[in-house]
Amino acid sequence: MFLYSDLQARAAQGKPVRVGLIGAGKFGSMFLSQVPTTNGLIVTAIADLDPARAMQSCESVGWSKALIDQTRFTDDASEIIDTAVVDVVVEATGNPAVGIKHASQAIENGVHIVMVNVEADVLAGPLLAHQARQAGVVYSMAYGDQPALTCELVEWARATGFNVVAAGKGTKYLPTYHHSTPDSVWDHYGLTAAQANAAGMNSQMFNSFLDGTKSALEMAAIANGTGLSAPSEGLAFPAAGMDDLAHVLRPKDKGGQLEASGQVEVVSSLERDGRPVFKDLRWGVYVVIEAPNDYSAACFKQYGMNTDDSGRYSAMFKPFHLIGLELNISILSAALLGKATGSTQGFQADVVATAKRDLKASENLDGEGGFTVWGKLYPAEKSLRLGGLPIGLAHHVTLKNNVAMNQPVLWSDVEVDETLNAIAIRREMEKMFAI
Repeated sequence: MFLYSDLQARAAQGKPVRVGLIGAGKFGSMFLSQVPTTNGLIVTAIADLDPARAMQSCESVGWSKALIDQTRFTDDASEIIDTAVVDVVVEATGNPAVGIKHASQAIENGVHIVMVNVEADVLAGPLLAHQARQAGVVYSMAYGDQPALTCELVEWARATGFNVVAAGKGTKYLPTYHHSTPDSVWDHYGLTAAQANAAGMNSQMFNSFLDGTKSALEMAAIANGTGLSAPSEGLAFPAAGMDDLAHVLRPKDKGGQLEASGQVEVVSSLERDGRPVFKDLRWGVYVVIEAPNDYSAACFKQYGMNTDDSGRYSAMFKPFHLIGLELNISILSAALLGKATGSTQGFQADVVATAKRDLKASENLDGEGGFTVWGKLYPAEKSLRLGGLPIGLAHHVTLKNNVAMNQPVLWSDVEVDETLNAIAIRREMEKMFAI
């Protein structure tokens, strides 16, 4: 993409790419650590609920006093978006309702937006991306996060003429993790609560990584960005290492575990009995491809590709992702090329709140990673037909009905405030893609 040379040309002209960051948590801090060594990119403003903490984060990741002094710190994200001092806004709050609000404001103001906030993207991304395209604004996934990296692999495969059989990421998974709570999460990570607290690790956030919710959200984002399908009964999390991807992630009628070719899936780094998978892909992403002809299949063998026993299926993968350390790629692609590093194209998949235990009417749901619900991946058509409550709206809402363990929570099961902006936008999106 020649981003670096284009950036240096901008720097030489005295026109640096100006960035506004909303949310200076772990992802934001990782991005901020790269800013001092990226000539031609400046962060003009940072919005955080605690501006003093955000300033301290900048200092801890290596910012000079001079750099801190020339940056605006505020608790009002709208101030950044509305004052036209940025070319690109990075939304890294993780709060779906807030993320939707910020994305809408950026689009209205003609500012490119990079959505680190996958929760907001899955909740309303199909509508937001549509609005951004109409406004001539880039609405982009965040490079460094697994959805954008997976979409990149899918683009590579399709652009080179291969059929995409499966795509996704790896994670640590066992079926019991779906019922993990913030009280039990550190046992699964091999930490004590005291150790986690000392490291500043948020138990509910980390539990969302473990209980399957984050995996479902990221696979929904990939499906919506590529047109790949979601498994009809949710993610299966098959155990598979790097050498086994092409064997395991092929259709069932070809000897694999996929219900059909062309879907998203997450592979586990643990066998079902808890043994570690050999050469696991816990931190990485992958795409499984199919050779379109005998000649291509022969080339797989000649060049040492990992294949299944037929020789027709192979996989490409990245074993690691660097999260916020790689975010510059999205920012520069938007500002310099006017292109997204992955973006929602349609509504293929959704994530529905699912009961972790038997829930009773009058209970309050506590959302992603909490004690009450986890997020399960659904095909969008099935979610809409069911009337499933999106996991992004399953926070601070009260149940009207009992919901049995492992059953989906429906819109009709909760008291809904239709005046809330996030709910109104989600309702608008559902009408847009109505069955």
